[in-house]
Amino acid sequence: MARKRSDRPVPNELDPLIHERLRLGILSALAVEESISFTGLRDLLASTDGNLSVQARRLEEAGYISCAKTFEERKPRSTYRLTPRGRAALEEYLEVLAGLLPDISSVRRARGRAPRRTIDPLPTLG
Repeated sequence: MARKRSDRPVPNELDPLIHERLRLGILSALAVEESISFTGLRDLLASTDGNLSVQARRLEEAGYISCAKTFEERKPRSTYRLTPRGRAALEEYLEVLAGLLPDISSVRRARGRAPRRTIDPLPTLG
C-alpha cells in the first residue's frame, strides 16, 4: 500500500544498502568531494582495507559509486566517484531520514522545559 505524501515515512523506507555506517560514510564523503582515493577514504572513515573494499564493492555493484583503477609508480590506485544514481539514492535516503526525525525547533523547545514530575508509587506514611 502506497504511503500518502503527507504521511510521515517509516524506518523500513530507508535504503538498506545505504543504512550501514561505512557505506553511508562513503557516499557522504563522495557527495562533498568529486573523487577520493581508496586510502583517502580508508583514513577518513577510519576503516580497515578489507572492510572498505567489501563495502565499496557493494556500492559499486549497485551503481551508486564508480571506481577507476590506475597505476602510479607501479602501485595500484583506486579512485572513487559518486554516480548520478548514487547521488539520487543518497538524497532520497536523507529525505526519508529527515522525515523520521522531529523538527529541531521542537526538540530545542522541549529541552528548555522543566522536567516532568513523577509520582512516587509508594508514598511514606507519616
